[in-house]
Amino acid sequence: MNKSILLVVGAGILLTAGLYSLPKVVVRNEDRKLTNARTTDPQTAVRDSAVLRNDRSDLHTPSLSPEQQRELAGLKSRFASAGSDQKPAAGEALIQAYRKVSRFDSAAYVSEQLVKLAPSDAGVLRTGDLYYEAYGFAADNNRSAALGAKTREYYQKALDGNPNLLAAKANMAMTYVSTQTPMQGIMLLREVLQQDPTNELALFNMGLLSMRSGQYKRAEERFRAILSAHPGNTKAQFYLAISLSETGRKEEARKLLADVKEREKDPTIQAAVKELEQNL
Repeated sequence: MNKSILLVVGAGILLTAGLYSLPKVVVRNEDRKLTNARTTDPQTAVRDSAVLRNDRSDLHTPSLSPEQQRELAGLKSRFASAGSDQKPAAGEALIQAYRKVSRFDSAAYVSEQLVKLAPSDAGVLRTGDLYYEAYGFAADNNRSAALGAKTREYYQKALDGNPNLLAAKANMAMTYVSTQTPMQGIMLLREVLQQDPTNELALFNMGLLSMRSGQYKRAEERFRAILSAHPGNTKAQFYLAISLSETGRKEEARKLLADVKEREKDPTIQAAVKELEQNL
């Protein structure tokens, strides 16, 4: 699979952030037994999708311009000196500024400081979301592990208060994939699907895990389930087309891609569709 296809990582796909730069994870049949084995074949390592690749070169945090550095320095100073009444607004401005320049871990850290100053259920959940976002763009395995642990810490706090936060549970599941207990992630996704069999996020994650292990038929089932309940999900449709092409059903894949190309506005996905069509 070529580079433009590998760059399909829109907001709907960032939920699978934990799969960047992780070992190959094999999910075997019904019992989902998992083993870790890093591939040495670069074609195999990247063939499935953007979220499965080991090459992180284009995801490294860009350097800041002098203007951006000045803006951040001013906002950091304002946050540090703000009184308790002004702290939330100053912190929010700093979070947004960090996210704007792809400093996602710093944004999550500021959110964590705000939660410590004024605990709230919404703040805890948001901190988990921000740490998960940072986890998705971690540049190395050590950083990924640390941010994954922070993600689980805050999502678990949120779930302790409200076990029905299915998106948090589905996101947290993906942070287990690179740990010594990856099966915990699969179990969390199963729990989500037991509560909500049509849950878009859990089905998507399970579909991508199936692709990761080369189980394209199982991936097809997951993506079809998404489209049955959420027919507007063009990203699921795109990954279904990949799954079909990998099992030799190229004509059906072409039809799906033609529909994605007509409906999807994201230029990155458009480029990926074009390249996949050429491969077909």
